[in-house]
Parts: sequence; structure tokens; C-alpha cells
Amino acid sequence: MNITILGAGAWGTALAILLAKRHDVVLWGRNEQAMQHAKAHRENTPYLPGFVLPAALTVTSDFTQAIAHIHHTQSLLIVASSVSGLRALSERLRGHSIPNIVWLCKGLEENTRLLPHQIVKEVLGDTISSGALSGPSFAQEVARGLPCGLTIASKDTALCDLVVAALHADNLRIYSSDDVIGVEIGGAVKNILAIATGIADGLQLGLNARAALITRGLAEITRLGVALGGRTETFMGLSGVGDLILTCTGDLSRNRRVGLALAQGKQLDTIIAELGHVAEGVRCAKTVRDLSAEIGIDMPIANAVAGALFEGHPVKTIVSELLAREARDEKLQ
Repeated sequence: MNITILGAGAWGTALAILLAKRHDVVLWGRNEQAMQHAKAHRENTPYLPGFVLPAALTVTSDFTQAIAHIHHTQSLLIVASSVSGLRALSERLRGHSIPNIVWLCKGLEENTRLLPHQIVKEVLGDTISSGALSGPSFAQEVARGLPCGLTIASKDTALCDLVVAALHADNLRIYSSDDVIGVEIGGAVKNILAIATGIADGLQLGLNARAALITRGLAEITRLGVALGGRTETFMGLSGVGDLILTCTGDLSRNRRVGLALAQGKQLDTIIAELGHVAEGVRCAKTVRDLSAEIGIDMPIANAVAGALFEGHPVKTIVSELLAREARDEKLQ
């Protein structure tokens, strides 16, 4: 199958390495100099150092070449940008014949509060077969070929079948869902909860506190997701609790590292500069706080993270405030 991946960050590169074993894959990046270096040295040093790019993988910064590769109806376009870059890439796709498109980004657009599928629909309309590919997945482990389970979410069953046929092999397991909203909300909000868990771990609050944060964080994700049209059972799956556990506990999690750094007293600008990569939870925290307030959904942990990130609330204070909340019945919604 012909597959084009737009976005040569860590995740896009890792997936390209894996899929190039079985398919004709083109990896596109917008930085011409970086892509020339990757092509010459067969390594994406800035984003995924230490992993060899297969000889069969085409690496390019030529957008026209990358899009021309997927002219066949059974071809697949995978957008591996951040949410902040999804609209611009979608606009570049206008006028091109795109048979099938899926995206890997997780979050909400800052100004519009739109989910990825809403951005794509707004820019490209709803005539293209499209869907979200999400789940617990660290790029380094995918590039190493370690086991990984993902969910393709789309209302188009033919697209789900196509993605499963293309990706489900070896150690990569692909499951299908028609709950696009639920899958995207799970992928977006778990990053905020990972920052909260990083704060708790950085303050050495213990494993009991970590478990409580993850569990109550899942309740917040579910409340918001169901209010927006997602289904409760989706949040019990790979793109919900699965991704939440990975991002909150894994040492490779950028969002968790943001929380750890906040607990050390570092300023956000310093943290982002040291990180060197996008941490979607930072961008998403304020958006989720405003959205949940607008529709009347209680999300105390997510709100506390936004306060720590953008209002300078001391992390010890927000932990005390969360612990001081009144007791209540335990329920997901």
C-alpha cells in the first residue's frame, strides 16, 4: 500500500520506520535542511536519534511529491503534526485528491476549542474518508518494534478496515471504534492529567496518591467526553485508560516531565526550552479548563494544572486544595 506521513517528528518517524517494512512509505517534513540531513544520514537526529531510517523509506520535503504518492483509492495519508499544525496542513491539502486521511495528534485547538476531526471537517469538508488513530504509544518503543495497541476511530467502517489492513501486523495491534469524539477527548485530556501526576511524583506524594490521581483523572475525562457526545465505554479502552496510564507513569512521557519540573520550582518557559519537544498537555490545559467551565463540567484536577501552568499557583498549594475538597460519591460521570 502507498502511505504518506506528513510530519517528521518522533511519532511520525517511528511509524514510518515500522510501516516501511511492509508498505511503500513517504515521510514528509517541512524543514528542507533537516529532511536532506535525514535522507543523507538515514537518521532523524533532532526527533528520533539512534534509529536507522530504512533504505526503502522515502524522505522528502517536497509536499507535491508526498501527496502525489497517495493517488490510489487504497492509499493512506497519515497526518503526524501537532494539533496546532493540523489546520495549516489541512489547508495545504485543499485542491488535492485525498482518498483517505487519519491523524495522530491529540488535543484541542487553542482558539477554537475544536477537536482534530472538527478542524479537518471545517477545512476539507466531510467527503473524505477520515479518522483518528490514537492510543498508548511512545515513539521510541514503536520504532524498536515493541508491542503496541492503537485504536482507529471513524464513522467510516471502510476506512477502519483499510487502516487495520495496513497497520495490524507483527507487534502492532489495531482496534476499531466509531466513537471519534470519545477517542479524541481521551487522547487530549490524558496529557493534562500526566502533568498532574508528574507534579505529585515530583513532590514525592507516593504511589497511593498517583493511583488516586489517575483514577479521578479518568473520571474527569469521562465526564467531559460524555458531555461532548462520547461514550463511557470508550474511556475504558486503549485511547482512554490505556493512554492515561502510559502517559502518567512512563518515563518517556513529555507531559509527565513537565509536572516533575514544576514540582522542582522551574518556570514554564524554562521547562519548555529544556524539553525541546511539544508537550500537548501544556497547550491543552487552558482550553480544557475554559471549555469545561462553559458547559458546566467539574474538572478540578485539570483546572489545578492550568492554574499551576498559567497563573503561577504554587504546586503545593493546589495539591492542598485538591485534598481539601469535600467528600462525594465515587462515579465516573
